[in-house]
Amino acid sequence: MQRLCDEVIALIIHELEDPTALTLVCKRFHQVSRDPYVRAHYFLARHGRINAMFWALGRGKLLNETVIDILFNSGAHVSRYLLQVAIHHFYRGNSHFIKTPWVRSIYPSVFSYFQKVAAEMFDNEVPVGKHEDDGSKFHAFLKDSRHSLQMRGKHWEEIRDLFQRYKFIPFSIKDPLMSQLPTALAFEPRLLPFAEANGFRMETKYRDFVFRKMFEKPPLNTADRSEEIVCRVRELKRLDPRMFVSRTVAAEVCMEAKLNESAYRALKILDRSGDLLFPLPTLVTDLIKLFVKSRSITNHSTTNNLRQLYSDFPTGDLTVRTVMLLTVFLFDGSSQPPSPLATAKSKLQNLNLLPVTRQDLVFMLTNPFIEKPQHILDYAREEMDMSVKAIRDLIHEVVVLCLGVGSKGRTLERLTEQYGLKEFVAEAAVQHYTLSVADLPPLEDEQACAAYEAPLCPDYSNTKASRGSSSTGSTYQRSFNGPSNAEYLGANEAPGPSSAVGLTPENYDLHMEDPIEDDTTSNADDAELGIIGQDTLSTMIRQDEMTPIRSRRRSYYYNIYNNDVQAKLNYPPEFLQVGRWVKDTYPPDSPIMAVFFTHAVINNNSTLLHSYLPTSGPNCPVTRVPITLKHFKLLAHLGRAPNFCLYHEIELGAEFYFSEEDYLSKQTPVVETRQHGKHKTKDVKKETSPATVSHSLCQADPSSSTPPRTSRKRPRRSTVVVVTSYVIPDSDDEAIVESDDENAMVTVMTMQAKKRRVESNLQRWIKHLSALLTEEQRKYKEKRRRLERITPPDSKLRVNKTEFHKSLATHLRSLRKVDHDKRKQLYGPDAPEEDYSDDEDDEYRYQKSRAGKRRRSNVSS
Repeated sequence: MQRLCDEVIALIIHELEDPTALTLVCKRFHQVSRDPYVRAHYFLARHGRINAMFWALGRGKLLNETVIDILFNSGAHVSRYLLQVAIHHFYRGNSHFIKTPWVRSIYPSVFSYFQKVAAEMFDNEVPVGKHEDDGSKFHAFLKDSRHSLQMRGKHWEEIRDLFQRYKFIPFSIKDPLMSQLPTALAFEPRLLPFAEANGFRMETKYRDFVFRKMFEKPPLNTADRSEEIVCRVRELKRLDPRMFVSRTVAAEVCMEAKLNESAYRALKILDRSGDLLFPLPTLVTDLIKLFVKSRSITNHSTTNNLRQLYSDFPTGDLTVRTVMLLTVFLFDGSSQPPSPLATAKSKLQNLNLLPVTRQDLVFMLTNPFIEKPQHILDYAREEMDMSVKAIRDLIHEVVVLCLGVGSKGRTLERLTEQYGLKEFVAEAAVQHYTLSVADLPPLEDEQACAAYEAPLCPDYSNTKASRGSSSTGSTYQRSFNGPSNAEYLGANEAPGPSSAVGLTPENYDLHMEDPIEDDTTSNADDAELGIIGQDTLSTMIRQDEMTPIRSRRRSYYYNIYNNDVQAKLNYPPEFLQVGRWVKDTYPPDSPIMAVFFTHAVINNNSTLLHSYLPTSGPNCPVTRVPITLKHFKLLAHLGRAPNFCLYHEIELGAEFYFSEEDYLSKQTPVVETRQHGKHKTKDVKKETSPATVSHSLCQADPSSSTPPRTSRKRPRRSTVVVVTSYVIPDSDDEAIVESDDENAMVTVMTMQAKKRRVESNLQRWIKHLSALLTEEQRKYKEKRRRLERITPPDSKLRVNKTEFHKSLATHLRSLRKVDHDKRKQLYGPDAPEEDYSDDEDDEYRYQKSRAGKRRRSNVSS
């Protein structure tokens, strides 16, 4: 370090936030640090040209006349506003935003020199009175900008001189005027060249904020401002080509077409003149599509805006047509009018939506927000002259599609009760929505497996599911199970073979589109132009203004439950899940319940799983849906952790089934509600054990299931009554002989009971889940070996296990412990550990623990 030249030492000092410790190392370093040139350029290098003087004034002990001259001559920006704030602070006038000692640490002679040199730059025109500084004038200009040109107190020439002659610029990031400077450019774009000359750089992140303030509706100005807005937009675009109206801002202006007419009129003028980088009719079409599965379509103001947009930019898009039909038959989210059919027909004529087709009826009836379909059916019967058979065929088609919409439980309930479609719904669900491992994405495509969602039983408690799934993996899911999201226009294409539903795949593709936010981000050009959303201009301006106030870390916490977020959800406020309606309508061991339970397990819908596997109580009959090994195999294929309810149900004694076919094949043609623990004795597979257990055994081991024995009973130790006697018998006494005989008999029968192996349901679950865990370990080792072959030798390889692998390994240990504790209750504390691995005879094998060897030594006394 001693060999370094002074220039290198100065560069090291410039890189340190606090070089005090370095300057105390030796005299040479201390001497270099006292050089005025090094001190001046330290602030320039650390804080830049705009903020260098502000930070230098806060280090009074390092500042002297020479350092001040070097800062002035080296390009440090000094504005009259900085001088005024420094004078107020030094003489304890207005404190402004500075709460630290700042310039008060400077020697008075040094500050007087700074004050003299800075005042000479502005010809000694430095007003220091209260509210006479440049910052106060600029703030007054921002307040007056909301008024019309005739009512403004600050004129353009005065503000221009403030920037051009007196070098006005907010000099610190802590200055509140720093965040308001882009707002001034929205009101007066001609200030941009002068602000850039003073060091301001307009970043693209301010672009949307500036144009939002341009289109904002003033609270006190009711005159037409469309020409003024157009002139501002064109001027700012001329001064900076990077500044243009994005699709995001244009969509927000369209969402206030009825409330902010001047901004909407200016947007249409910009579109006709070619000042927009995108066609406005296409933007309006994409914007209306967002409301096909949005709760905000039930809002009265949103409905009026959509009708205005459709009237100005009509289109033949089927999704847009469906949205406009929903605005008619939802009756603006209010109560039903006295004559709904006449009101609907009048609105349809005004929007030029006549005639209504059968396909339109299907799309409306399957929408999540149409919960009362009767008025639509009445319109079809009276206005469209549909026959009874045609309406019944329409209802059959709608019912099948509504099964894939998780929030259409009330619609299904009304239609099935009115038209007697209970059996038809059950058959349709089994035919179109039965899942197997072959229907899932390939095991090698981990991304598709992670993004896969079953069509039925979506989890609305999940934020991602409630706002619409992302586009990741949606292509595969669409090819396997129809549409990627269960809520297109309120319907979904079922997995497996195509049903007898009248819609063609082309119609599904037209309406099964992901949200516009996802589609736009996939295109680089559209992403540059901005994505569109459902928020209004006023809402986004309010969020922009609140951002500096609250911490970013807490902003989502405060906004998740507000009206703006809830309006974007794709389900009604109060709805009945289809899965819950199925549970209340059909017995738990029915085929349709097996289908819905499988989908709920895949989607990890905890709400429905707790409903399908309720907790038994004294007044609550146990009506659980059977769980099968197939559920674990499906989750193993997707790599997802099973819900805790499944493991808990196994611990409670759930009967083992390989698949739903095991218990469905036992049912009689008459479907009745199954009583827990009562089945036919005939089994489909030899491994399936009967569930009938004795009452005493259920008390000792609720999870075990043993076949009844009529010939002999297993003796229990508790049945032997031992009478304590204090009489010491002789060697030839008969009592000791009888006692020895009785003890010998009990010992022999106890040993026979231990040898008699009965496989409980819990043990069968452990056995097959252990085999599944072995398969997961094998796949993990193969994956690791495959990655090791393609990984460079010098790099560290880390292969993560799937969530299913980790969950199964953890809960299997718990299940084995529960089984061991229960066998201790049956066979005593010396019950051996079980080995659940398979052998040729498919019997369990004992794995005897080796006796511990203790080292013994002879100690001579």
